[in-house]
Amino acid sequence: MRAEEAEAVIKALRRPRYEVLPLDGIADKVAEHVPNDVTITVTASPSKGIASTLAVAERLAEQGRRVAPHLAARLIADEVHLKDVVQRLADHGIRDVFVIAGDVKEPAGRFECALDLLAAMAELGHRLEQVGIAGYPESHPFIDDDITIQSMWDKRRFATYIVSQVCFRPKVVAGWVRRVRRRGVDLPVHVGVPGPLDAVRLLRISSRIGVGESARFARRHASWLPQLLRGGGYHPDQLVEGLAGSLADPTDRVTGFHLYTFNEVARTERWRQQTLARLTASL
Repeated sequence: MRAEEAEAVIKALRRPRYEVLPLDGIADKVAEHVPNDVTITVTASPSKGIASTLAVAERLAEQGRRVAPHLAARLIADEVHLKDVVQRLADHGIRDVFVIAGDVKEPAGRFECALDLLAAMAELGHRLEQVGIAGYPESHPFIDDDITIQSMWDKRRFATYIVSQVCFRPKVVAGWVRRVRRRGVDLPVHVGVPGPLDAVRLLRISSRIGVGESARFARRHASWLPQLLRGGGYHPDQLVEGLAGSLADPTDRVTGFHLYTFNEVARTERWRQQTLARLTASL
């Protein structure tokens, strides 16, 4: 890895996003183990509803943290519900959200997809500063690749950044970024990377989020679950360093990492600090 690439990885690791699940005790774990300059994103739970996401996001905001709750279109009933959600965010100084369709078979109301919700939010006149949307370097389990890139084009006018789903092949991520740029989507990309984890801890989390959500999780992440079953579990060093070229290329606009912590925030933060120390020493 060249010096400029190492510097790009270091820069990205200094301002990551940590994704957490809205489970009991996670706000306290974040307060204990994660520095205030790390943005925390809170997933949307089909079984717990959007209320659990907002409750955790509000607690984190009360700690003085930058927070980005996931707003799942299919969990929001109507414009009245959406107005209430947006007002709660404003009341707690939350200025960043990540808008997705939501992994729910039947929507709670008329919002079928992320684009529906984004358009409704724009009509409402929200005061959010950052709005994220999802990107798929590898095939979505239910949607064709051309449609996912077209979807980003359709949503780009409502958004300020993209978070990519997990892909273990840096060359595939780089190729996807170039295809997105050729389609005229120039939003900055935060690359999705799993934090250090092993199968035992994943099973423990699965038991807490419920069988249904665990099955949906497995379908979404089938391409990388085998990584967790290897001896010693999964560590993201190889993936992170493999993305150095994209991070160092200003035309790619790959600006940082979105780390899926599965609420193992202490372990993720320990890995980040150790990696920063190692890369800094190598320069």
